Amino acid sequence: MKLIFVADPMCSWCYGFGKELSALTKAHAELPLEIRVGGVDAGDTSIMTEEMKQFRLGQWSRVEAASGLDFNRQAFMALDNFVYDTEPVCRAIVTAREMAPRIDLLSVFRRVQEAFYVHGLNTTDGEVLAKVTAKAMAAAGVNISSDQFLEHWNSTSAKRRTQEDFLEVRSWSVNKFPALILECNGQLSSVSPSYASAVELQKNLEVLLHRIGYKTALSA
Repeated sequence: MKLIFVADPMCSWCYGFGKELSALTKAHAELPLEIRVGGVDAGDTSIMTEEMKQFRLGQWSRVEAASGLDFNRQAFMALDNFVYDTEPVCRAIVTAREMAPRIDLLSVFRRVQEAFYVHGLNTTDGEVLAKVTAKAMAAAGVNISSDQFLEHWNSTSAKRRTQEDFLEVRSWSVNKFPALILECNGQLSSVSPSYASAVELQKNLEVLLHRIGYKTALSA
């Protein structure tokens, strides 16, 4: 039995969801968490206009109100010739997962999100991603160089596995992010099909666990 977090690091609602999910996983440490990337805007090639950026900021305001997390709007607006292609950042998460299968991937995921949303870094750039993710992995106890990370990030394996994630997520009919799924004996059950608070997640998960007769420290 495990939880599966389906997300994209450059999805603003996924950024807001990270704090809530961290609280849930702390309460349910007995349930392993896996992350699959969805590629919200993977492969986009259009340079963002001022109007497109303003539209994003409108979304950010709603996420900020719901989650209480901060967004660096000024840095985002200052990004020149910015293309909102999320494949590179999704591939960074897949790379971290491949290089360190036992790592606390959620902590890495959240630090990569903060690099974009809080620090205003261009997380569509491979070299930026290599530095950010290698640092996040080091904070999680896995020391690799940014050059080692970049080499694997550029590999055929990482590119193929990222596309496999995208296809796997679609096969589950997940078309909205974030999504949280409980897998038990090969069966998938939705804990939440979109953003939800930690309290809501806890309630939803407890209902599912009760339904299958699973006892937790909180329900026992």
